[in-house]
Amino acid sequence: MKKIVIFSGAGMSAESGISTFRDSNGLWENYDVRQVATPEAWKANPALVQEFYNQRRKNILEAEPNLAHQIIADLEMDFNVQVITQNIDDLHERAGSTDVLHLHGNIRLAKSSKPDAQYTTEFFPIEGWALDLEKDKCPEGYPLRPHVVWFGEAVPAYEQAIQLLHNADIFIVIGSTLSVYPVAGLIHEISAQCQAYYIDPEASYARVPQQYQCLKMNATEGMQYLAKQLCA
Repeated sequence: MKKIVIFSGAGMSAESGISTFRDSNGLWENYDVRQVATPEAWKANPALVQEFYNQRRKNILEAEPNLAHQIIADLEMDFNVQVITQNIDDLHERAGSTDVLHLHGNIRLAKSSKPDAQYTTEFFPIEGWALDLEKDKCPEGYPLRPHVVWFGEAVPAYEQAIQLLHNADIFIVIGSTLSVYPVAGLIHEISAQCQAYYIDPEASYARVPQQYQCLKMNATEGMQYLAKQLCA
């Protein structure tokens, strides 16, 4: 059974109504990233950071997986499918994908805010959408923070993602601007024999090597087209 690796970015979830980061009407338009998405922000104003992610979590819980998520999940009937995502939502899992690696964390989980917590492997499920600084704490007594990778933090799952790509027969990049490093460097980790595709309305060979086939489509259009080709 051929192995497909999917690498999804913010454009994947945009069709489910979840704001992207960098579009003109994106998530950061009304926020300074330094105030809500860095370790320094948490130290300076944890209440603001917690509320920002509580609202994001609420938005994600109200969203539903879109057709592109569902097509990817359905590919498991014919292929060995591994999803690697930059997204912190759980829409891939809710659509039915069974093997999902979150490079930037999962907002449905929390972790301790103790020192060096960016490297922890202990996570706590969140009931509902809100974390409370005073009530929700780890066993050591530190407030729980979102299980997300903030700007300036390490990406612990990066090496695991590289290993998964080395074994890919088919690699599909969907809805990523490929502007966030180090994860954007993953496009160079596939073998020379791997079939590679880049699905994005702004897909361009200026962003990816010539090994890739660029499909200037949104996530749903691109996956509808590609699934037919792969399953033919």
